[in-house]
Amino acid sequence: MYGCQQDLIKNPQLLPFLEYLCTTPNKLINCGIYLARQWYFKLSYITGKYDLEKQLKSNFNYKFIHSQAAQQTIRTVAEYFQSYRQLFHQYLGGELSNKPQLPRYGKKAGLGVITYPKQAIRLKQNKVRVPLGKKVKAAFKVDSFLLNFPKNIDFKKIRKIRIRPCNNYFYVEWVYKLEIELNQAMEKDKVLGYR
Repeated sequence: MYGCQQDLIKNPQLLPFLEYLCTTPNKLINCGIYLARQWYFKLSYITGKYDLEKQLKSNFNYKFIHSQAAQQTIRTVAEYFQSYRQLFHQYLGGELSNKPQLPRYGKKAGLGVITYPKQAIRLKQNKVRVPLGKKVKAAFKVDSFLLNFPKNIDFKKIRKIRIRPCNNYFYVEWVYKLEIELNQAMEKDKVLGYR
């Protein structure tokens, strides 16, 4: 099981930078959706997990963010189309009453979520170093930025982080592994629900 802790990014110096950075995943998702829709319409092919990555590695938006974050972004597009295929088969089998729709494009000037797997981030003195893409390094001479790491989470349990824009603010979501011991001898009259 996984837990997620969401923290507001309060550093005002990072806000314009994060806004600019979060436009890239939205553009990359739209590029991936366009390519996957073309494959679907012209070839009746639903994209696989790595197909879009191979095609979009040379894309400017792919190079703008860190490579592992770009991979995570593109894989979400593949997951959208895999979900569509499963729902469409359920619709054909009569399990669903409403016909599913192909994934749609995001807003042209919208912001997207950036996901970094744990292997892409580093902890130094209670701050997490978040890397940036090659194009950012070349254009702005900045290779990373720092986020305060929460004291109540063990860094060894972190699996990934997400930077999520929401209501003109930016949040960092710390996704970590939960270790829960299930007590088999629970008292059924003192629990909210059970199987």
